[in-house]
Amino acid sequence: MTRLVADRERCIGSGMCALIAPEVFDQDEADGRVRLLDPSPRGGHAAVRDAVDACPARALDISD
Repeated sequence: MTRLVADRERCIGSGMCALIAPEVFDQDEADGRVRLLDPSPRGGHAAVRDAVDACPARALDISD
């Protein structure tokens, strides 16, 4: 099972994760930082990995 962790302190609010995998990531309306909608997405789909790789602040971590 895929497990995601988001470091909100490290997040700079670029929104790349929410653009790439909106079913898993969102941005907090108050501060623009990442919000995990699904910390354990099924299937470990490519979009989630792409979102993690695209984060300019390296605020996302994925494990299988």
